[in-house]
Amino acid sequence: MVKDLSKTSVRKVRAAMRELDNVSFAVKKRVMEEFYFSFVSEKIQNEESDEPKKPFNFLDDLTDEQLIALVKHESDSVAAIALAQISGERRNKVMNSLSVESKGKIIMEMGNLNDIPLEAMVNVANDLHKKSKFLPKTIAFSRGGGKKVAEILGGLSSEEEAQFLENIAIENPDLAAEVKKYHLTWDALFDLLTDSIIRDLMNSVELDTIAMALKGMSEDITNRVIENLPKKKQAMFDPVEGAVAKREVELARKTIVASAKQMEKDGAFNLADLVGGGEMVE
Repeated sequence: MVKDLSKTSVRKVRAAMRELDNVSFAVKKRVMEEFYFSFVSEKIQNEESDEPKKPFNFLDDLTDEQLIALVKHESDSVAAIALAQISGERRNKVMNSLSVESKGKIIMEMGNLNDIPLEAMVNVANDLHKKSKFLPKTIAFSRGGGKKVAEILGGLSSEEEAQFLENIAIENPDLAAEVKKYHLTWDALFDLLTDSIIRDLMNSVELDTIAMALKGMSEDITNRVIENLPKKKQAMFDPVEGAVAKREVELARKTIVASAKQMEKDGAFNLADLVGGGEMVE
């Protein structure tokens, strides 16, 4: 920075530096940023180009996680510049990954972007673009979580399912609460679903499957299911008599649970709301 200065100018700079001991870090940082942007402006002005540029287009090619990784280590002003270029939805995702203190500073910086020269904005874009090339490549993977655990539990036998749910509830109550938002069990059908939903559910399943699934269930639940069937199906309902293989009963119940999950996908109900995980309005 000082190699092109005269000896006299260098001495003046050194003398001035000795007087900066009591200057706060925030002031020093701001001066350096202003110098940086001023320096960049002069540099870019020397580059002639008649073609319009979209220097921040590369941000659209980054995943949300890559964008967070790129921005989180930048200064507040640079982060504000980058976040001002993307959609509100993506901006919110990035902001939600930051600390409250960082959010406040970035918001303040974003309100002052008009003071930054256009050429400086372009240089910031070029600098971020270079750094983005060193980000980890995009890989298709899952972070697990309650939804993935629910999918695994859905493939287990009813006994294993119940055992694992109990263990999760004991060891990690927060995870157990998250799993319930995605995991629908046979017993939960009658605890969570209203009669109208049960009526639609049972009408979508074969009568023989319903009879097999109700094998061994309490009289209250059996009566509730039958009462929600159309009159014609009620008359045709024939309970399964005698001993049957447990796997047949489990298969019938899983068939009905699968139909219930499909109903949720189709928007008939929202499991998170039913278990208390969704926002409700009194």
